[in-house]
Amino acid sequence: MTQQLISAELTFQRQPGQQEREILTDAAVDFLTELVTRFTPKRNALLAERAKTQRKIDAGELPDFISETTSIKNDDWQIRGIPRDLQNRRVEITGPVERKMVINALNANVNVFMADFEDSLAPSWDKVIAGQINLRDAVNGTISYSNEAGKIYQLKPNPAVLICRVRGLHLPEKHVTWRGEPIPGSLFDFALYFFHNVEALLAKGSGPYFYLPKTQTYQEAAWWSEVFSYAEDRFDLPRGTIKATLLIETLPAVFQMDEILWSLRDHIVGLNCGRWDYIFSYIKTLKNHPDRVLPDRQSVTMDQGFLDAYSRLLVRTCHRRGAFAMGGMAAFIPSKDAERNEWVLNKVKADKQREASNGHDGTWIAHPGLADTVMAVFNQTLGDELNQLHVTREEDAAITAEQLLAPCNGERTEEGMRANIRVAVQYIEAWINGNGCVPIYGLMEDAATAEISRTSIWQWIRHGKTLQSGEVVTEALFRKMLTEEMLVIREELGGQRFEQGRFEEAAALMERITTESELVEFLTLPGYRLLP
Repeated sequence: MTQQLISAELTFQRQPGQQEREILTDAAVDFLTELVTRFTPKRNALLAERAKTQRKIDAGELPDFISETTSIKNDDWQIRGIPRDLQNRRVEITGPVERKMVINALNANVNVFMADFEDSLAPSWDKVIAGQINLRDAVNGTISYSNEAGKIYQLKPNPAVLICRVRGLHLPEKHVTWRGEPIPGSLFDFALYFFHNVEALLAKGSGPYFYLPKTQTYQEAAWWSEVFSYAEDRFDLPRGTIKATLLIETLPAVFQMDEILWSLRDHIVGLNCGRWDYIFSYIKTLKNHPDRVLPDRQSVTMDQGFLDAYSRLLVRTCHRRGAFAMGGMAAFIPSKDAERNEWVLNKVKADKQREASNGHDGTWIAHPGLADTVMAVFNQTLGDELNQLHVTREEDAAITAEQLLAPCNGERTEEGMRANIRVAVQYIEAWINGNGCVPIYGLMEDAATAEISRTSIWQWIRHGKTLQSGEVVTEALFRKMLTEEMLVIREELGGQRFEQGRFEEAAALMERITTESELVEFLTLPGYRLLP
């Protein structure tokens, strides 16, 4: 692969083609270089601190609220404010930054589209660059797409508000290096989206809005605040021009929500219950604690005590500070079968009614076919109000650390374990083929749900847990089931699709990350090595 030096500090591993030249302009690369050189060392230190904290938890400590920040929790203060076009966020749709998806999502019956460079995108170089072009064209109102049959997709008037989700702090952008190391993917995504779109967004009455994933501590939130403030100063913009919604999708972060809001108070507009990643983080964070092992994924629903406490604490914390409390993802996909579709819509409706009654200001869907159903739920609860900031939940009893860490009821079954294997293998196969958002068995799977599937089995093996049948979960049992479920996948998909795919590679990666003595932190890290 030819190296192409575009800046004095950054080395680009690809010769720039036409798409790269549109995005990696001299001025854009200069801005990216400034951010990388200024903020990468602190980012690396924050990741080292994550590892240090995890070692303490592995040794027996449990996460808890922070005593030294009591004054932040007790004092009355509020975030800087929320722009007009983010006041109503009843329904948000999420999906990767692919051209057709961007158009369909912006045209859906939703308030916001979260364009995703993270869990629903397999970040091959071509897709990351194309994603930046797609968002630039969407912001400018020039985006269109023609499929092979000649059907043309274009933006309708008054599309949804656009929010860009950048990659998490842990994810590298391997195609660009600084001092011999891959740069942070988060800075690459932020720098290019902000640079190319800030003027056009502000000119049309919106702004540079971001979703921040995988945060674990308030120090990480403070790092983002420094990045945002630097960008604002660099472009002579008022403080607070950049706005962010931060996902509470890690177990450590749920104990620091006041501190996170405080650290980002100039820029933050809300927190989100990223519940699938939160369940994954619960498993990963408490992996050495045999009394905290979760049951089948299907049993871990929002009415479980530790998840209900998480939702209610997020609403109470956010609304006290004038910030939005966003609900979690409905991963269901509408069905063409009328009976199945009615079941799907009823499940989604019940889930969203729970969120609305808890006080959430809005929620997420993965498929536009759910938009009308979910919009109706929030319309009924909110009425003429734009949001539920008035729902304080101050009458609630205090949420304790014990509630947030409570073990989860439910069975571990052979059926559940086999389903985990099939979902994870099929998702990994899609991901290493460049597709990070995949319909599997009626659910829209992204990296978070696949992570739950593989880490559950790892933890069951680690602690010698038994299935409902009485059988002990061992590496040998897992390997036997993996071999058998590969035959099931082949039968379900057909021999041609199976042979043309990368299922053997996916199974090999699944076996490795499920049986290694140390839990692999994110499957996307070894998976990224298999992406172009």
